[in-house]
Amino acid sequence: MTEVSAVRFADRLNNVETSAIRELFKLLGKPGIISFAGGFPDAALFDVNGISEASARALQEEPGAALQYGATEGYQPLREQLSAFMASKGATVAPEQLVVTTGSQQALDLLGKTLISPGDKVIVEGPTFLATIQCFRLYGAELITLPVDGEGADVDRLEQLIVEHRPKFVYLIPTFGNPSGAMMSLERRRRVLELAVQHNTLIVEDDPYGDLYFGDAPPPSLLALSAQVPGSRERLVHCGSLSKVLSPGLRVGWMIAPPDLLGKAVMCKQFSDAHTSTFAQATAAHYLKAGRMPGTLQQVRQVYAERAQAMGDALRQQLGDALSFVQPQGGLFVWARLTGAGGKETDGNAFARRAIDEGVAFVPGAPFFARDPDVATIRLSFATVGVDRIREGVGRLAKALG
Repeated sequence: MTEVSAVRFADRLNNVETSAIRELFKLLGKPGIISFAGGFPDAALFDVNGISEASARALQEEPGAALQYGATEGYQPLREQLSAFMASKGATVAPEQLVVTTGSQQALDLLGKTLISPGDKVIVEGPTFLATIQCFRLYGAELITLPVDGEGADVDRLEQLIVEHRPKFVYLIPTFGNPSGAMMSLERRRRVLELAVQHNTLIVEDDPYGDLYFGDAPPPSLLALSAQVPGSRERLVHCGSLSKVLSPGLRVGWMIAPPDLLGKAVMCKQFSDAHTSTFAQATAAHYLKAGRMPGTLQQVRQVYAERAQAMGDALRQQLGDALSFVQPQGGLFVWARLTGAGGKETDGNAFARRAIDEGVAFVPGAPFFARDPDVATIRLSFATVGVDRIREGVGRLAKALG
């Protein structure tokens, strides 16, 4: 007898499915496997002492505030510290112009709740952050793909897509995007802001990786540049996070947006979690106030730069022209494409399965495309693997490729 479930799920769940990356992680239990699959920072680089001191100060100096309910907009001392943090990167942001979110992922969810009605069109990069695709589809968006090259989003194509589709908004990761690792040029950034004004289009800038640069600092964020393009600030949302530079476990992110949108986002946040953990916010506030962030960033940049270079060198040496990629200038990822040179594999999914058999894992690139996936692409993370293991892992990739 067939059992009939009494649970009737919401129609919106028809638009999404389980993350292909999460499913891949189920295969990583093989002993000795080298994983280039994760999209997270190296836990060995967390400033445990600094965070411990900050949390202790929060409990010693303001236990009531740190352990009590708080304002949905965010813990005021943290909002002030984040304002100063943004100022250090060239963006003038008053504390009242940002809302603290439970990671920048919540900011994306709030954008979905406040802006997307079923059938609305949203332009996203191809490839883009997988959770963004899932989140926006959950709210019924029709996603339009914007091509990306080594300098980031194709802004000429962006203008064409804006004119053709009149999107609700455009979602971009201009600096070291996940998964592309691309860094949008200064010229293209200015052009994006000009298009926002010219076509009255909302631009969402997601910036979780912008502080993880390996050499010269990247161009200013869209938010910082908006002061140079009259009218663009009113058409811009900026999402930031401490997850990649301090600790994902704190779940501290923020969103800067025009006042009317920020007000709606705060209302929706009240419905979901009331407020981000006040204890986490107080800890983050004391950490930033203590002035430890510059030293932390200097260390993680140095380590990730070394690992990125090691991975790039090993890929060029051991896979040669069978793999094409742009050497990352920051972030956590190498985005690559199987070329088929020498008759070798061109399917990222098939390659991933064979790689696991050889004891190394990465993420196939197809799930990062909202439509028309490029199955020859793959994403490799160097963040959590030491240099020697990176070289060994790339050797296993070469063996799997044949």
